[in-house]
Amino acid sequence: MGLIAIGAGLAVLTGAGAGIGIGIATAKATEAIARQPESKGDIRSTLIIGCALAEATAVYGFVIAMLIILSLGK
Repeated sequence: MGLIAIGAGLAVLTGAGAGIGIGIATAKATEAIARQPESKGDIRSTLIIGCALAEATAVYGFVIAMLIILSLGK
């Protein structure tokens, strides 16, 4: 059971990576909007797409962790 918990914990770490990535992307988008206010719409739409992809990665990691626990934990 110990190795299963370690594997599930490692799979959930994708959430930390996604959080860091979203934070960096948001900071860079804010800087870009501050420099080029007229391209605000383009920057915002690109940021939202990128954040959605990063968040999907975190959700995939969570799903894999749950599958590891539920299927191998028996």
